[in-house]
Amino acid sequence: MTSTLVPSSQKASSSKASARLPHVRINGPKATPSTLHDVLSQNSAGKSTKIKVAVRTVGTTGSARRLVGAMCGASVIKNEITVHAVGTTFLHPDVRTILEIGGQDSKIICVDGGIAVDYAMNTLCAADTGAFLSSQAHRLGVEVEQFGEIALTSKKPANIAARCTVFAESDLVHKIQVGYAREDIIAGLRKSVAVNYLNNVGKSKNIIAPVVFQGGVSKNVGVVKAFEDMLGTPVIVDPDGHLMGAFGAALLAAEEPISARTPVEGDATSGAMKSGELDFDALQEFDFETREIECNKCANHCDIICVNRDGKLIDSWGNRCEKGELKPRH
Repeated sequence: MTSTLVPSSQKASSSKASARLPHVRINGPKATPSTLHDVLSQNSAGKSTKIKVAVRTVGTTGSARRLVGAMCGASVIKNEITVHAVGTTFLHPDVRTILEIGGQDSKIICVDGGIAVDYAMNTLCAADTGAFLSSQAHRLGVEVEQFGEIALTSKKPANIAARCTVFAESDLVHKIQVGYAREDIIAGLRKSVAVNYLNNVGKSKNIIAPVVFQGGVSKNVGVVKAFEDMLGTPVIVDPDGHLMGAFGAALLAAEEPISARTPVEGDATSGAMKSGELDFDALQEFDFETREIECNKCANHCDIICVNRDGKLIDSWGNRCEKGELKPRH
């Protein structure tokens, strides 16, 4: 999940460099207060006096955007497709295709004239995600950060099944047992990630250059090379591509008129933004309760986690289709 802050000292600018706003990666609601405090503390690093930063507006995105948005009094809460498109088109106005592979899911966004016109997401199979590469790196006894460079040293990449995680892992174990070189196995893995992504997430999509690759996996030069070989076109990797969702949320939050900067979730008269600035003490006092329910609206029977505050639903996750989607009550 991602939360983005826009401090009052940050002014709108046409310069792309000056528009790279502070961003925060959130791993859970309990980590939110300490994470935000750590990020803001970086502003005074190396300085003799501490700089006070007043946060005027907050934008959130990601899987728990409503929950973190309620905690921070966010005025902008947007889905990942929207914020990735906004952030990417700001930095790369000519982009036509956005490839994104994160730790748990992946997505593709097709852009025309700076507007997202088509997209697809994969949240069920892990074979084209960072989690898959991390688990295989552990199996091979190497750091996942080394995967890309090691893959590029391979002379004969192994063929690794790219259909799903189970087949890929089984194939990898077999390749290890018969004595394939480690670099050849790793090269095969990075190719299988790209193949699975294009055959599933990118299936039937019109992938047009310029292509921008984002998410944590975009830092893997081996996967980047695999995409370039298969697509037959250079793939752009932005230095901050793994944080593009946060950047896009920041842009949307900064563009929100001051008069409209009221919390999307919760009561505007209480909470972390009640004074017009982010109140870190209020963040510490945020209380919520969770409960699990089983959805019986289809054959999946998903276990859905619901988060409530003062008896009102703030956020929920766990549903694998729109039938299990629960909307917060205002």
